[in-house]
Amino acid sequence: MTLVYIGLGANLGQPEAQLRSAFSALDALARTHLQARSRLWRTPAWGPQPQPDYCNAAACLETTLTPRALLIELMGIERAHGRVRDVVRYGPRTLDLDLLLYGDACIDEAGLQVPHPRLAERAFVLLPLAEIAPQLTVPGANVSVSELLARVDAGACQPLPGQV
Repeated sequence: MTLVYIGLGANLGQPEAQLRSAFSALDALARTHLQARSRLWRTPAWGPQPQPDYCNAAACLETTLTPRALLIELMGIERAHGRVRDVVRYGPRTLDLDLLLYGDACIDEAGLQVPHPRLAERAFVLLPLAEIAPQLTVPGANVSVSELLARVDAGACQPLPGQV
């Protein structure tokens, strides 16, 4: 079994409900178990404006799926939640699932880069990831998630109220 970390985001439809449903879908994957999940965070949108704020989170899974097989499953969950991939990069979406880390692997293949190439610059990824794995060392960077979080401006990101 390999520990993997997934970034979740949504800003169309009912983002909070989409993320909660996505957590369940991740836990239901074959040969996979949801180990931990972060709170939900409201974060400013990146990319073309105007668009609604995002709801973001992170999940830790334990899986025997290969990185490529897991990526295919993640894309299937996105489609099941109404995700349509188009040419607008960083545009609004019903669900976005990013494979952030896969064990201690460093992968650079067509359509699959792990660790996620922009992990270190995104507060909306690092905040929820730091909730579930603050001391995790990012492969290839030799720095912890909490150290990366200290390097970005996370002031505009807020946890959604009413969460434990």
